[in-house]
Amino acid sequence: MKKIGFLSFGHWNPSPDSRTRSAADALLQSIELAVVAEELGADGAYFRVHHFARQLASPFPLLAAVGARTSRIEIGTAVIDMRYENPLYFTEDAGAADLIAGGRLQLGISRGSPEQVIDGWRYFGYAPADGDSDAEMARKHAEVALKVLEGNGFAQPNPRPMFANPPGRLRIEPHSAGLRDRIWWGSGSNATGVWAARLGLNLQSSTLKDDETGEPLHVQQRKQIEVYREAWNEAGHDRLPRVSVSRSIFALTTDTDRAYFAGNRDSQDQIGMIDENTRAIFGRSYAAEPDVLVEQLRTDEAIQAADTLLLTVPNQLGVEYNAHIIENILTHVAPPLGWR
Repeated sequence: MKKIGFLSFGHWNPSPDSRTRSAADALLQSIELAVVAEELGADGAYFRVHHFARQLASPFPLLAAVGARTSRIEIGTAVIDMRYENPLYFTEDAGAADLIAGGRLQLGISRGSPEQVIDGWRYFGYAPADGDSDAEMARKHAEVALKVLEGNGFAQPNPRPMFANPPGRLRIEPHSAGLRDRIWWGSGSNATGVWAARLGLNLQSSTLKDDETGEPLHVQQRKQIEVYREAWNEAGHDRLPRVSVSRSIFALTTDTDRAYFAGNRDSQDQIGMIDENTRAIFGRSYAAEPDVLVEQLRTDEAIQAADTLLLTVPNQLGVEYNAHIIENILTHVAPPLGWR
């Protein structure tokens, strides 16, 4: 069995060819797709976070709205860029959204990805400490948030408060018990995977990773998952970790499917530079008739190693068509692979 969810970047574009032409469209259609995905039997509704872009950005209003409209499906992010986050305000928002959803949040956080603007986090009021990189700043923000999510009091109460306080130091409210165990780290390297394991974070590995060995992406991700799980066991955590990978997968069952995605049949991994110093490998897309797709996915070592698969969806094609993409995977691909 494998959990299967969708991952939406929430692109919007005023072009007549887009069915998601405004920020309002992107948000409202994201909620509707989560509702439909739950009805279809999918396990997760996940959303990307990109600042300064015509995409989904502030995640917690959306997560809370999805939580209020659904009852079973996991609701998550992949990922929230912690360079932009006040850790305590993050904790407040996360606790509130998780309580609205009844404890279904699965929050992916990370350093984030290449940005639309130069050092966008500076406009949000953040800067690395002397000698730190922006990646180190993101990890420090994350560590503070994780500590606060434990729910222990740390703030000195006012001796003359407006309202009566419980005894002792105060914590961030609202507190959602169990959320600390449902935080994931979006890891782009083996080293950050090990760091996440030591902190007791679940692992998200996407279609983009540092090219550390020159091997195909799925092989590098499988090795990343292995070193992550080894580090988890060495850390002695008292629960099992979760691991997700994301993929673009399209089962071609209609002429419309073939018109949109048949050109991806021979897709291959690609290599590129995401900054001056980082060579990255970008994962291929999968597009084929269901029986062919099943055999291709059997050989994807990272998908086989993970417990959760996130299907990246082309949200600008609209809710109805994206529901069709998800249903195709759940109906024609997952059962032959033993995922359902």
